[in-house]
Amino acid sequence: MINCIVIEDEPLARRKITEYIGMIDYLNLLDTFDNAISAISFLNKNRVDLIFLDIRMKRLTGIQLLESIDVKPAVIITTAYDEYAIKGYELDVVDYILKPFSIERFVKAVDKAYKYIDKTNSTQQTDFIFVKTEYRTERIDINNILYIQGMKDYLMICTTSKKIMTLMSFKNIIKLLPDNIFTRVHNSYIVAIPKIDSIERNRINIGDAVIPISNSYRDDFINKIKH
Repeated sequence: MINCIVIEDEPLARRKITEYIGMIDYLNLLDTFDNAISAISFLNKNRVDLIFLDIRMKRLTGIQLLESIDVKPAVIITTAYDEYAIKGYELDVVDYILKPFSIERFVKAVDKAYKYIDKTNSTQQTDFIFVKTEYRTERIDINNILYIQGMKDYLMICTTSKKIMTLMSFKNIIKLLPDNIFTRVHNSYIVAIPKIDSIERNRINIGDAVIPISNSYRDDFINKIKH
């Protein structure tokens, strides 16, 4: 399942892209945005695999958005203007499609994105991560991680054998973790889905820990545990 968002300020174009996304069963639309600034806030809090991105938008353009974010999902540019194509490819976009485009052209672009994401995930996936803690760098086996809790400027990584404190951000650590195993459920928590013992309303039980599910992450969490 590929988690995607749409950033498009034209309502008709936004509806058309949303309609096309609904025709492809492996695309999971997380949200749509009519401006890039709101999308940046969402990208900082959520794991997004693919962005359908317009170029010419008020206040912040699509190109400016790509230049400003650290973590870059796969990007398909959707625009009525072809003069940004070279700049787009300099920023490693997967495809650049001109409006109006057909469902056939859309599917072709999405297929390229699927292959790109699959290749990237296969290359990056490992069975362990390294984190800095105190004065050493420690190896942590991914299968041993139960959950990760934010504690002010630190993260506490709770494993099956111990708890490790590291000076790291959620945004940076989630890049190291497999998306199909780990998901953020709260501003202060990432959980390992296979380690969940039970779910009760807005709470997750992992061993002795009771972890809250916030409204802003609930839908994404439910979608992940269904697949």
